[in-house]
Amino acid sequence: MLERIAEIIKEQLNVGDVEITAETKFKEDLEADSLDLFELVMALEEEYDVEIDSSDLEKITTVGAVMDYLKDKGVEA
Repeated sequence: MLERIAEIIKEQLNVGDVEITAETKFKEDLEADSLDLFELVMALEEEYDVEIDSSDLEKITTVGAVMDYLKDKGVEA
């Protein structure tokens, strides 16, 4: 799951040369702003056929948090 999410992040945020791990933070490490994060959420929703509630977004600050959230929604790795 991490590899595919990393691909989506690199594509959406144009950070192709950055190593992405579960500990990678969107704002601090990838310098993503709110528009970047909105577009990333849309791409993840499309890829994994889930709806990410906007009230949950402030809790999702790292790549690992995204993976945990998707697993909680029933997405298989």
